[in-house]
Amino acid sequence: MHLHAYDSATQWTWGAAIAISSAIARDLRERPRARLLLSGGKTPGPVYAALSKSPLPWENVDVALVDERWLLPEDPDSNARLVRETLIQNKAQQARLETITRAGRPFDEAVSTANLHARQPAGVVVLGMGDDGHTASLFPGMQDLDDALSAPTPYVGVDASGCPGAQRWSRRISLTPAGLAPAHTRLLLIRGERKRALLEQLLRSDDVREYPARIALTVPGADLHVHWCP
Repeated sequence: MHLHAYDSATQWTWGAAIAISSAIARDLRERPRARLLLSGGKTPGPVYAALSKSPLPWENVDVALVDERWLLPEDPDSNARLVRETLIQNKAQQARLETITRAGRPFDEAVSTANLHARQPAGVVVLGMGDDGHTASLFPGMQDLDDALSAPTPYVGVDASGCPGAQRWSRRISLTPAGLAPAHTRLLLIRGERKRALLEQLLRSDDVREYPARIALTVPGADLHVHWCP
C-alpha cells in the first residue's frame, strides 16, 4: 500500500485527479481504449470534477461504475447520475459512460450486462470506503457476502438488507474481487481522521468479512494507492 497524504482538500482533489489522469494516459499509450471504474458516494465528486478538466483523448475512454444502487441512471441518488454530473463535463464530455441499470431492464439482466461490459477489464479502479468498512456494495454482515467475495464473475447482484451502511438502498449490483483483480491501478479516496483510523484497522488484519474494503489490499494484483486528507 502507498499512502498519499495531503494537507488540504484542494491538494487532495488535484493530487488524486492527476494520479487517475496519469494512469489513464499510460493505458492509452499501450492500447486504443482505456477503461475506468468509478465509485459513488459523497467523497469523490470534487476529484471527478477536477479530472474532467484533464486534457486526455476522452473519446477513447470508457467510464463504468464500481457499483450501482437499483435505481435508474437519472435518479438523483444513483452513482451514474453522480458521475455524469461531475466527470462527464468539460473536456471529459466525450468519454463513453456505461450505466448498469436501464428503464425496463430487470435486475438479473442488469447484472448480466455489467458482466458483459466487464469482458473488457478495467485498467483503473477508483474505490471508496464507508464508515462501516464497506467498499463497492460489499457490506459487513451482508447476506451472501461470502458468495459475493468468492464469485468468479466481475459483478454480482446483492441484497444488503439490514446493513446500516446501505441505508435505504438494499438492492445493488457490485464489483467483486474477481472484477478488481485485473486492474493495473487501484486507488482508494478517503478523507478525515475517522477514515484514516479505519484504514489503520484494515491494515491489522486480512479478514475481509469484517471489513470488505480489505479486498483492495488482499486481492492479488496491483498495489493500492490511498489518497487521504484531513
